[in-house]
Amino acid sequence: MLDIKLLRTNPDLVKENIKKKFQDQKLVLVDEVVEKDKQYRDAKTRCDELRGQRNSISKQIGGLMAKGQKEEAERTKAQVAAINRELEELESLEEKLEGEIRERMLVIPNLIDPSVPIGRDDSENVEIERFGEPAVPDFEVPYHVDIMERLDGIDLDSARRTSGNGFYYLKGDIARLHSAILSYARDFMIDRGFTYYIPPFMIRSNVVTGVMSFAEMENMMYKIEGEDLYLIGTSEHSMIGKFIDTFLDESELPQTLTSYSPCFRKEVGAHGIEERGVYRIHQFEKQEMIVVCHPDESPKWFDKLWQNTVDFFRSLDIPVRTLECCSGDLADLKVKSLDVEAWSPRQKKYFEVGSCSNLGDAQARRLGIRVRNKEKGNYFAHTLNNTVVAPPRMLIAFLENNLRADGSIAIPEPLRMYMGGKSEIQKK
Repeated sequence: MLDIKLLRTNPDLVKENIKKKFQDQKLVLVDEVVEKDKQYRDAKTRCDELRGQRNSISKQIGGLMAKGQKEEAERTKAQVAAINRELEELESLEEKLEGEIRERMLVIPNLIDPSVPIGRDDSENVEIERFGEPAVPDFEVPYHVDIMERLDGIDLDSARRTSGNGFYYLKGDIARLHSAILSYARDFMIDRGFTYYIPPFMIRSNVVTGVMSFAEMENMMYKIEGEDLYLIGTSEHSMIGKFIDTFLDESELPQTLTSYSPCFRKEVGAHGIEERGVYRIHQFEKQEMIVVCHPDESPKWFDKLWQNTVDFFRSLDIPVRTLECCSGDLADLKVKSLDVEAWSPRQKKYFEVGSCSNLGDAQARRLGIRVRNKEKGNYFAHTLNNTVVAPPRMLIAFLENNLRADGSIAIPEPLRMYMGGKSEIQKK
């Protein structure tokens, strides 16, 4: 959410940013906010005047009564009553306008970083750099579900019967590999100085609207019927929510956190062959990294976060590349975002395995995450997040890149301690 002062002083800048995101239908919101903000401030000013008048007049009533001037006292009381009626109306208007302003402010997108490429959708994202050499073996790489089934590691039919499409049972060595990857990711981030968390897996609506846009919430979140609770789509939601309505001392910055959680997503609009496997699913697990920092430090932390994911995948010898997300592909709260994509030998292309985002102070404004500074005044922190790893999607890249001609899977050295010392998974 933007600072209302920016819309008062430079509405054209906000409109230009909306155009860069190809959301021209939101241009009218800027003018509406500016007009309603003026009405709100006028009403507030009038309320302050009326309260001053009421206090001054009310003081006269006692004196008039003491002098026996009852008629004059009654007329004065009538004046106070009239002021109270006007105040009640204006205070109601204030509350109404405040809600209408916030409703629109939550929809107006955050200002994007000047370095963000301008484009309509993800087809116009820009490749930044590649790490590792993408290779295609001289044998056929099966579809990832077929690889898992040949290793007796997945049961989709039973999951359809118990839960429907978009769910799965992992078992045996594949289930163990899934857990090994998460355990390695946890220790990888701890070794880089991040504090490990297991957060709540459900959050209240005020946290949901604090961490994401309404469009994202509608397409992603599962609501718990009859309660003010939502299942999280990523641990970023509850980890950023952890700081709601708090003041941090500057000495406490940066907060560098890594968190494990299951994730639950509607995946509205998912379709195609990759969605029939375990690429787009309603339930998965993920290791996340979150940073809360000083505004001047957020560009540095953005670079560190995406590099962490690259380093993690390269430590398992999986080729990856980074893509700069264009303006039209950025969610409304994001200032800048970069996707990490892993190489798929079967598809002979890269696919997304992580997304790194700098949200500036948008989440902090919505949630009231402030930092104390006695000399310069309090300010809103910046928040960032990035995926360390999200199996089972990551399993697709892992299995395809470590598949051997005989159908077995090679286990890289970093994972062996989590796999009981195994160096391979053999075909059943």
